[in-house]
Amino acid sequence: MTAEELRVTKFISALCVGLFCASPAFAAEGLDGAKLSALWALPFAGMLLSIALGPLLFADIWHHHYGKIAALWAALIIVPLAALYGFDATAHVVFHTAALEYVPFILMLTALFTAAGGLVLRGNLHGAPLLNTGLLALGTVLASVIGTTGASMVLIRPLLRANDNRRHNVHVVVFFIFLVSNIGGSLTPIGDPPLFLGFLRGVSFGWTLTHLWPETLFASATLLALFFAIDTWLYAKEGVVAPDPTPDSKLAVTGLVNLALIGVAIGAVIMSGIWKPGLSFEIYGTKLELQNLLREAVMIGVTLASLALTKRADRELNGFEWGPIEEVAKLFAAIFITIVPVMAMLAASKNGAFAPLVALVTQTNGAPDNVAFFWLTGALSSFLDNAPTYLVFFELAGGDPSHLMTDMAMTLAAVSLGAVFMGANTYIGNAPNFMVYAIARRAGVNMPSFFGYMLWSGGILIPLFLAVTFLFIR
Repeated sequence: MTAEELRVTKFISALCVGLFCASPAFAAEGLDGAKLSALWALPFAGMLLSIALGPLLFADIWHHHYGKIAALWAALIIVPLAALYGFDATAHVVFHTAALEYVPFILMLTALFTAAGGLVLRGNLHGAPLLNTGLLALGTVLASVIGTTGASMVLIRPLLRANDNRRHNVHVVVFFIFLVSNIGGSLTPIGDPPLFLGFLRGVSFGWTLTHLWPETLFASATLLALFFAIDTWLYAKEGVVAPDPTPDSKLAVTGLVNLALIGVAIGAVIMSGIWKPGLSFEIYGTKLELQNLLREAVMIGVTLASLALTKRADRELNGFEWGPIEEVAKLFAAIFITIVPVMAMLAASKNGAFAPLVALVTQTNGAPDNVAFFWLTGALSSFLDNAPTYLVFFELAGGDPSHLMTDMAMTLAAVSLGAVFMGANTYIGNAPNFMVYAIARRAGVNMPSFFGYMLWSGGILIPLFLAVTFLFIR
């Protein structure tokens, strides 16, 4: 290292120390959130704001350099941690987060994304109201089976082909985002990334199904009924439908081996939650349990098997490409690093820097305010990524899965519903939203702008969520 490089390194380290310095904060198990300044949360906030605003304000720069931007925010945590507490302590925190949260999360997403990308619905349907409603209902169910991303990628192109001769088809895609890309994923940890993060934190696999099905059924049925009414009216208003530009062809599902592989991936997740052999390995102070290592190995196997067994023509018809999962991998690597001090401060509860936020979701008698948990989780999930938002409020509710699943079941339900449901409020609330938007635009659908879409979601979803609050949130 040259003298000039050394001076720059010392300057950056000093700047970071001056910005973030608090009293010594490393406990044996990690960071002591009660001793951290709120400034440690700035890289996390900057990371989420970059994801939210980058594609809108500087799209070209963002799409070419999002990985570098994410790395910069992550460095603003790693560098000051290393400067204050040393390389070994920092490496322990980063490895712990990567091994127990990031790697399982991204391997599961990759396996489902790859397998779903090889499952193809061929042929041309005709977009009448009953058929469209049926496809939306099917996608809503599939979202909890193969994930919101998987279900969205499998069904959006057949739905667009079915309606490519309709003058009014924007509403079809908007309701698709509401139902298939978001609300339908509420019933299993496979369904939506926030719920899988909850599973990794200790929430049992079946908890979401047994506790969230009434709200999910109500929201889904209401939206499907409203869609059928709107689509029926617009279909009648169109009168004579234009000739279908897509030639008729026999309906068929190909790439069915991927359906079996998705079943294997789901089985691996369930296995890791049920089978507890009591065997583990410790690496860098982090305990890696056998059932989780086996789950990760299965996810890698599912991904490789799907690539080997799926015909190239099937992936091409689905428009399969690695870009979306590559973006998720890079962005979430930074999110999981920048969220570490935020989690520590939330764990400190009233003794930490986020005491005002704790007060906001706590009633005067000390009980959790579940309505506040639902709407605050949802409001942030609308504009920030819903997965890290879920983690923030999960920790704010205490972070103990056994307590949250029992005595605080309504609080955990409020956080889960807010994160999954209200991810539908904007194009950036959940990863599949923008993917569906981009595919529909390329297919010729005159999709609403960012704020135009919010008029749709504000007029339809906010009254629905108010009804959910009144009927279910206590």
